[in-house]
Amino acid sequence: MKIVADDKIPFLKGVLENEATVVYLGGSAITPADVRDADALIVRTRTRCNEQLLSGSSVRAIFTATIGFDHIDRRYCESRGIYWENAPGCNAPSVQQYIGSALSVLKMRTGISLKDSTIAIVGVGNVGKLVEKWARLIGMRVILVDPIRAEAEGDEAFSEYRKALSQADIVTFHVPLRRTGRHATYHLFDHNTLVSLKRGVVVINSSRGEVCDTEALHEGLDSGIISNVIVDVWENETHFDRRLMQRALIATPHIAGYSTDSKLRGTQMSVDALRRHFCMTGSNVWPKLPEPEKPIVNIDATTPEDALAQMMLAVYDITTDNRALLANPDAFESIRGNYHLRREIGSFHLADGAPFAEYLRQFGIN
Repeated sequence: MKIVADDKIPFLKGVLENEATVVYLGGSAITPADVRDADALIVRTRTRCNEQLLSGSSVRAIFTATIGFDHIDRRYCESRGIYWENAPGCNAPSVQQYIGSALSVLKMRTGISLKDSTIAIVGVGNVGKLVEKWARLIGMRVILVDPIRAEAEGDEAFSEYRKALSQADIVTFHVPLRRTGRHATYHLFDHNTLVSLKRGVVVINSSRGEVCDTEALHEGLDSGIISNVIVDVWENETHFDRRLMQRALIATPHIAGYSTDSKLRGTQMSVDALRRHFCMTGSNVWPKLPEPEKPIVNIDATTPEDALAQMMLAVYDITTDNRALLANPDAFESIRGNYHLRREIGSFHLADGAPFAEYLRQFGIN
């Protein structure tokens, strides 16, 4: 059995070699010739799994170590009997941590009171649910927008999209990219959306770049309808809009879900799925992740909200990734491919005697 794998998928090398021939290649550089005699692919979002790549190949299954799957031409794969599977939820805690750190920066730079703010969460799947939990622990007013869940579960817990926008101080997107259909999300946020927004709103996109129309974000910033944007995903990656990068409160290179913990989970899920599909019986011992550089978090704050902001930025200082992108936007892909160690909050410990410890432990710190 031959497997072609993205060479940037962490913790994969050495796992399957006793069961298959594994060829590691740059994800965006995988060619039809590379996969012609492959049985399976293990990829990330940078490999476009479509007819151009797969036609004439022996590929029987594709496993992506990501929650997103818009890089897989599902219709073509299904027409050719090519099985595919993603890794849903693998990076949800990491994205939740990204949002928490971003909002902590927002609080510290603008003075906004998060607990007195209303947040609209657009897309309430694996990531959105964790963001909802985090926001409710703070005491924020939470509005949920998810028409697919509303249809399945009833409207009571959910709001209509434009109504939610008219009430929210902060809007955060956590939807997959769907270009067509009744629940299409391509340019879900566009010029027509601006008239629905509450003036001074903060817009956060850590889902897919094409969910938000870049020009509409510029128009909102120009008019003052939008006070700040926080952007992790971009239209036309990696040839993205540099002006929006400069205008954003926080701009990062598509790394919201890039905690080391989430990378290991994504790899584990892909390997498990491959073994299930091909009835392989191999096993492996996954590595123990390294400790954070500074695992003990000290708090010096007089209010719970200030303590939370201090903790979130001690666990993950999002401004580090912001500075890296601003300093060298042409390094977008290399920053992602060589991303630094970022552990999730459960790997950190509050210092003895930290104020508001019981409150802070609700957010997952030890």
